[in-house]
Amino acid sequence: MGRAGTFRSARASRWAALAVAGLVLTVPGCSGSGGAGGTSGARSASPTSTPAGSPAAGPVVLNQLPGQAFYVSDRTNAAQQVGVLRSQGRSAEADTLLRIAAQPSSQWLGDQGAREIADQVSRRATEAGRTAVFVAYDIPHRDCGQYSAGGAPDAASYRSWITGVAEALGDRKAWVVLEPDAVAHTLDSCGVKGDLAAERYGLLAFAVQELKKRPNVRVYLDAGNPGWAQDPEDLAAALRKSGIAVADGFAVNVANFYPTDRNAAYGNRLSAALGGKHFVIDTSRSGNGSAGADSWCNPPGRALGEAPTTETGRPGVDAYLWIKNPGESDGQCGRGEPPAGQFWLPYALGLAQAAH
Repeated sequence: MGRAGTFRSARASRWAALAVAGLVLTVPGCSGSGGAGGTSGARSASPTSTPAGSPAAGPVVLNQLPGQAFYVSDRTNAAQQVGVLRSQGRSAEADTLLRIAAQPSSQWLGDQGAREIADQVSRRATEAGRTAVFVAYDIPHRDCGQYSAGGAPDAASYRSWITGVAEALGDRKAWVVLEPDAVAHTLDSCGVKGDLAAERYGLLAFAVQELKKRPNVRVYLDAGNPGWAQDPEDLAAALRKSGIAVADGFAVNVANFYPTDRNAAYGNRLSAALGGKHFVIDTSRSGNGSAGADSWCNPPGRALGEAPTTETGRPGVDAYLWIKNPGESDGQCGRGEPPAGQFWLPYALGLAQAAH
């Protein structure tokens, strides 16, 4: 079964330090067969490191795209790596990587510094006239102890954590994808059953309610992907227990590779079971479709998918989003990859070069 991938705290820690110190750069103009299966590696996390002996990278100037609703951040691993490549005189690779860095992608929020990060990113997005996209990822018993093991230590800690995130967003525009894999893992072999499942549903419903107290925040509960075989009625029932009625909708294909047509069909079936709820699709790496239900961990030959947009042309599909940050590893899958969440330049360049 595929998994969400590790949310490593290094990037979050760096963000928190920047927020506290006020050291903020300005941007001018601006699965597998299973679950998260494919959600693997979705979790973002560690900052790009400059190779030993390389010149330090300067700030990367990323303008907001005309007509784009979502915020393009200069803090992503891809954006930072563009600066590294330019400082090394590797302009061709830097230009290729800009196909990723210049597009809006999501800011993942984990256990460290989430409130400060949410405040800083949403503030900067508002100043640029754009909407920030976040992924809230700190549910207790996260990812069944696999690549993304961790999360809040208990229910009380999680309620405090998500309340802090909601308060940080205030009245700013933001979209939040809520807890990848959390619902679907209660329906597979993960072991989140009985009282643990009931607790999880209650925490998700609480999170939806807290976030929706903010007038300009949209919330989408994660709902797995087409390769994660589950009964739509069972999944719909679990989503209802998790607060889908209050949420704006659900998200599909987070960190997976399934083509948009298949995701739309999957989402439409689930929407019908939920009385017409809208949904968003992660298109970050779907350009060449999936390599198979079990090929969720850095599969070769994949490509960037449709750029983030609210103009999907599909009724009920609110947006295509890059929820997974392209170029960040799904995990150490046996081919020399870095740990989950760390930026992997060769893979990133491959995704960009293969894009249509």
